[in-house]
Amino acid sequence: MWRLVNGKLIQETDQSRVKFRTNISKEIIDKLNQMAEENDTHINYLIENGLRNLLANKMIQFSKESRPKDRVQYKTTYDKQLLEDAKQFAKSNQLYMNDILEYSTKFIDLNDIKDKQYKNRVERM
Repeated sequence: MWRLVNGKLIQETDQSRVKFRTNISKEIIDKLNQMAEENDTHINYLIENGLRNLLANKMIQFSKESRPKDRVQYKTTYDKQLLEDAKQFAKSNQLYMNDILEYSTKFIDLNDIKDKQYKNRVERM
């Protein structure tokens, strides 16, 4: 992101975001790639949107037997607080984070997602 300080633009790393690596279904990643392309956004913004909506719902009906067999490594950045909340939600439901991330894709609201340019935003001080 960029900060406008005394009339000058300074590029900064967004400290509210953290890197996170997990394994997610290749099929889900492919669907998210297509959805992101069609909606001018990034996959992690779609996942974050789904996570927020899932956590707001506070309920999950997940069958451990339905876990996908095509998981591949996926790493990106997430909002730090959202990721911590999701980890707590996973723990309280005795699930893994990749289960939560995959399940959250069912809760994506395309009317409320960040676009690709969000990471290049300018914040004024």
